[in-house]
Amino acid sequence: MSRPTRSIAVACLSLLPLTAGAVDAAAVRAAVDRAIQPLMAQHDVPGMAVAVTVDGHAMFFNYGEASKQAHVPVTENTLFELGSVSKTLTATLACHAQGLGKLSFDDHPGTYMPQLTDSAIDRASLLELGTYTPGGLPLQFPDEVETDAQMLAYFRAWRPDAAPGTQRRYSNPSLGLFGHVTARALGVDFADAVEGRLFPALGLKHSHIRVPSGAMGDYAWGYDRTNRPVRVSPGVFDAETYGVKSSAADMIRFVQENIDASGLPAPMRRAIDCTHTGYFRIGDMVQGLGWEQYRAPVTLAALQAGNSAKMSSEPNPATRLQPPQAPPRGTLFNKTGATRGFGTYVLFVPEYRVGIVMLANKNYPIPARVQAAYAILQQLTP
Repeated sequence: MSRPTRSIAVACLSLLPLTAGAVDAAAVRAAVDRAIQPLMAQHDVPGMAVAVTVDGHAMFFNYGEASKQAHVPVTENTLFELGSVSKTLTATLACHAQGLGKLSFDDHPGTYMPQLTDSAIDRASLLELGTYTPGGLPLQFPDEVETDAQMLAYFRAWRPDAAPGTQRRYSNPSLGLFGHVTARALGVDFADAVEGRLFPALGLKHSHIRVPSGAMGDYAWGYDRTNRPVRVSPGVFDAETYGVKSSAADMIRFVQENIDASGLPAPMRRAIDCTHTGYFRIGDMVQGLGWEQYRAPVTLAALQAGNSAKMSSEPNPATRLQPPQAPPRGTLFNKTGATRGFGTYVLFVPEYRVGIVMLANKNYPIPARVQAAYAILQQLTP
């Protein structure tokens, strides 16, 4: 692969100090280039949008092409498929609904979906659905589950292999049901709730579940393993679990709001705080709603283990935190995401007021994402 082209847009070159020292914008640019350019070459990634925030100031680093066929360059406004990073927005909506008194995380799905009353899935709480701990739901629905009726039949027939709250098994059906119930509690379609309520409340102006015709020109093409252009296919709970398309500009704003929510209305501030609560410990990782947390000092090895295939595709023992925990100083939050043609990674450390967004139009390996982001983070933190 040829060397990726690079363009940089800097929202503010005057970066404020993290502690006693100052972050050098040129040094940040050099660190991002060192991490991203070899990664793109090694994994044949056509385009990436990287955003960094330091103390409320954003820098954007754009590489390569959003469309290889049309030779459209990546910008900070290019729309990428977020994949499972969408779950952090689903969690924020659910926390907002709880703050409004529309639901309680102690409720069970049958409260909002009577068809599931007295089924095995109804023994799990909404909190357990939102933290992948209802008892062993798989990563994906079986291929034959294509409609809402088939989804209900699947859940009615499902049998757990662990008691709720004892095992974490990363699962789209689990988080998807959590989001679906949230929309039922709000009395609206899930996509309507996110696009009509959540995005405007967060000030996200270039984020969509259903990309409108006027924004299609900004929508990147993803590329599969054979470099064919692809975009995400619809599926049950796609909107709730992997359906958001967003830009580096919007996602770094969302990260900034997670670092400091003081500029948001009180209900949304409380929703952000809610997603930062830790509910279960799984190895070195603490599972919250949407975000996954790591206590300081955070090592690359711990981040790699927490984002490993073992963590995403196998059941892991979970220890419930009683009471649920507010994040201690130095906590790092992160989330990965992917669709067939896109790969994403987002992390931030509120104490240091730093965050990183990495959006790519290829689903390249997660260990490479984590290593690159960690290398950039080393330049941003004391």
